[in-house]
Amino acid sequence: MPGSRDRQQPSDRSPGLYDRVLDQLGLAIVSGETPEGEILRIEQLEETLGVSRSVMREAVRVLESMQLVASRRRVGITVLPRSQWNLFAPRIIRWRLAGPDRMAQLASLSQLRCGIEPVAAALAATRCTPEQCGTLTAAVIGMSVTAKRGDLDAYLEHDIAFHRTILEASGNDMFSDLSQVVAEVLAGRTHHNLMPTEPETAAIRLHGDVAEAIQLARPHEAETAMRAIVVESIEAMSLDSGLGIG
Repeated sequence: MPGSRDRQQPSDRSPGLYDRVLDQLGLAIVSGETPEGEILRIEQLEETLGVSRSVMREAVRVLESMQLVASRRRVGITVLPRSQWNLFAPRIIRWRLAGPDRMAQLASLSQLRCGIEPVAAALAATRCTPEQCGTLTAAVIGMSVTAKRGDLDAYLEHDIAFHRTILEASGNDMFSDLSQVVAEVLAGRTHHNLMPTEPETAAIRLHGDVAEAIQLARPHEAETAMRAIVVESIEAMSLDSGLGIG
């Protein structure tokens, strides 16, 4: 067994090893490949994945924090039912978007956005700081420039910055805490080819309308324009996927 431990140590220092192990386990659980109620053994996982106990324990600890599994001595690691998962955990969202229920997950998240982001935009119109207004304007300009270049990764960065700033500018801590959830939705749409090759000019214009309404302290206009952004996103994903999301 010492020889096995010696072989594992170099891999433990490999960049991204921990993330790879966590992603492999998490994806298997959320996709149903590792079903609810299954008992996992750390020793078997170490052998299968070729990693040390310290790496496995840390990965299991994170899975427990997301309520995907429960670990008990002399029992093992039990996969919990979906009803107990922390569905707002960014990693779970990412794994579900990479799995077979991608469209159902996008539908659920889009409905959440419809209920949250327009209200956040209205609140931001009365609470936004000058610095936050500047960030919104810069994000819209960045979206416009990168859209013309067809640089979807750079476009995504500006889009995430825009929506994160809206949620933070709302002054509502619970809205602000959802910024990473929205970021995962936007990233998932891009990474799973549910974005147009060239972002729609109309969508960018709507972002500009939201920014302007917030800067002019017009809550109703900000809410209306933000709702239009989310609806446009839902419709675009429905068309790109060939499935209804609404």
